[in-house]
Amino acid sequence: MILDMKRLLALAAAAFVAIPLTPAAAFDGAPGAPGAGDPYFPEQGNGGYDVGHYDLALDYNPSSDALKGVATITAKTTQELSAFDLDLVDSLSVRSVTVNGEAAAFTQRGQELVVDPGSALDSGADLTVVVRYDGKPTHVVDPDGSRDGWIRTNDGAFNANEPQGAMTWYPGNHHMTDKATYHFTVTVPDDRVAVANGDLISKRSAGGRTTFVWDEREPMASYLASVTVGKFQLIDTKVDGFRVITAVDPKFADKAANFAQRHGPVISYFSSLFGPYPFSSTGGIVDFEPNVGYSLEVQTRPIYPQVPSDSLMSHELAHQWFGDTVTPNRWKDIWLNEGFATYAEWLWLDKLGQKSVQDSFDSAYSTAATDAFWQTPTADPGDAAHIFDSPVYDRGAMTLHVLRKTVGDDAFFRILRTWIAEHKYGNADTAAFVALAQRVSGKDLTTLFDAWLFKPGKPALA
Repeated sequence: MILDMKRLLALAAAAFVAIPLTPAAAFDGAPGAPGAGDPYFPEQGNGGYDVGHYDLALDYNPSSDALKGVATITAKTTQELSAFDLDLVDSLSVRSVTVNGEAAAFTQRGQELVVDPGSALDSGADLTVVVRYDGKPTHVVDPDGSRDGWIRTNDGAFNANEPQGAMTWYPGNHHMTDKATYHFTVTVPDDRVAVANGDLISKRSAGGRTTFVWDEREPMASYLASVTVGKFQLIDTKVDGFRVITAVDPKFADKAANFAQRHGPVISYFSSLFGPYPFSSTGGIVDFEPNVGYSLEVQTRPIYPQVPSDSLMSHELAHQWFGDTVTPNRWKDIWLNEGFATYAEWLWLDKLGQKSVQDSFDSAYSTAATDAFWQTPTADPGDAAHIFDSPVYDRGAMTLHVLRKTVGDDAFFRILRTWIAEHKYGNADTAAFVALAQRVSGKDLTTLFDAWLFKPGKPALA
């Protein structure tokens, strides 16, 4: 994610009770936790179950901003459950919930949809939850002031969810550690296009409306899911052997073909450095929204408010490896996404002959030692309001360059390839990366990582 601006409005919370909730104590088992335990976002995610698949059937009318949804969630319980939560803001009204085919009691409390199945669920049991809901989706405001989630545009919706926007348009276990596969069936007016993650499977029209079906077969963190709607020029082509699907706002129609073609060389180069491209298709969405101010590494299909520069595009495509394929365990470790993508951006600009990696490092390192930039440890930005501050990006990238200079190119790129291979489609943390770097390089890197990741202050160069 690249940020130029953030912060607006606050999310209103008004409880809506649909069916009286029977106290969980009446049954065996215990309620699942209402959060996944992330200190930066305590209410994000839930305990007691692990989602394997989301099947989302959505019907959206941009003229009225009305969304109707049916979410079928396939999961497995991780404890004996008397009740469990799903993350969904209460600006959307839940009409019914079934658990394993039986009607379930539920209540909406702010961002929590609390479900009572009526009798305890065994630990390790298969769980199928179907939620029917509707309303006018709205964005949320993050601790740093940015808007994310379902952001209305003049012709549809710009849908970017990092770090907490997924709960604005579908129910789920919305912490990055519960990855799942996805199937999207999205119906919109005939003059609109609905773009989602993965592969476009089919498109059919009837009665003035068109249904787009998308399939994401590789596991995905919910903050990387997107259904973006607008008047797009949709291109589905092959570039350098990769399936590239792009959607471009009519404002940038003259750049649409070139935008699609630019993906192949970037993906090919990064594949040579980091390992094979991990998904079945790639591409991007250019949706003109001047009030958003950021781009996001949506899995398989990053979203931009304008046609991206080489620097920005390479950054978001690098996230397909760093952040999407391998995702942090907690938001504190966001440098594993942003520092790595920034370094990949430096590599691509070097490849193009625009700016050497060393020049990029020197430019960032030239920041005065007294600047506040150096007071934020790379591996701990402090709180949710600072996870996208510049030290996470630039100090993170500098850390990797110092590591590369210390261990040599061969060991450095083996570290990156091994990181992807060992944690593919999963989650990992800073401690795991430090241990891997030491194992692959055979060097004691304690002093390096201590100075560049964990301590405030400008590190000295050897």
